[in-house]
Amino acid sequence: MADNRFEGKVALVTGTTSGIGKATALRLASEGAKVAVTARREEKLKELVLEIEGAGGSAFAVPGDLTRASDRKRLVDETVAKYEGLDILVNAAGIIAFGTIEDTSLEVWQKMFDINVVSVFHLMQLALPHIIPRKGNIVNVSSVNGIRSFPGVLAYNSSKSALDQLTRCSALELAPAGVRVNNVNPGVVVTELHRQAGLDEEKYAAFLERSKTTHPLGRVGKVEDLAALITFLASDEAGWITGDTVNIDGGRHLTCAR
Repeated sequence: MADNRFEGKVALVTGTTSGIGKATALRLASEGAKVAVTARREEKLKELVLEIEGAGGSAFAVPGDLTRASDRKRLVDETVAKYEGLDILVNAAGIIAFGTIEDTSLEVWQKMFDINVVSVFHLMQLALPHIIPRKGNIVNVSSVNGIRSFPGVLAYNSSKSALDQLTRCSALELAPAGVRVNNVNPGVVVTELHRQAGLDEEKYAAFLERSKTTHPLGRVGKVEDLAALITFLASDEAGWITGDTVNIDGGRHLTCAR
């Protein structure tokens, strides 16, 4: 790990009270970035800020609900006011829901797209006036479900496919300005995602155990795996990579659904 490769950089990371977002915020801060963190759970955000500052880093919490346009605008505005600029946007917040074409409600469909696509689109728009002058970059967290079809998670799959295309189109449009946009597409990673969708501990443990057999490398992912890739893509070391949807799934995308 390169020391202080984000020195002087400002990063805004969503979904930071747990999982991939939290691990990414910690990694960016450990390498010198000033990090604005956001999620709905204010107390958890405060704990994260204290953890980062306790390790000698700089962090700033902006609690908010990403389904609200006013909160998304406030998040960007307060970050820029605090740190006088913005270089990196990491859209790590996301949700999953179970359901098929027959039983997915319109409400669930809409909520899935509000968080997984609309909030990302709007945050990108809001952040770009600050990112473009600094030739910064954006990393979105998608899923192997965006590039492969799996039954029983229709709305989630569709939202992640939309996110992949948003990333590719944005990368083409922003390349002349020197701004890069990339995706990471993880397989199953140990986070709170599936529990928050309703899996109890017994079912979640069984899901993780079975997932060892559906990922060719024989294990599920760790949030640290994702944080390492995201910070690489956000760094100058990835300066010739844009519009990519980078699979980080233990080979899951190579297999047929099972």
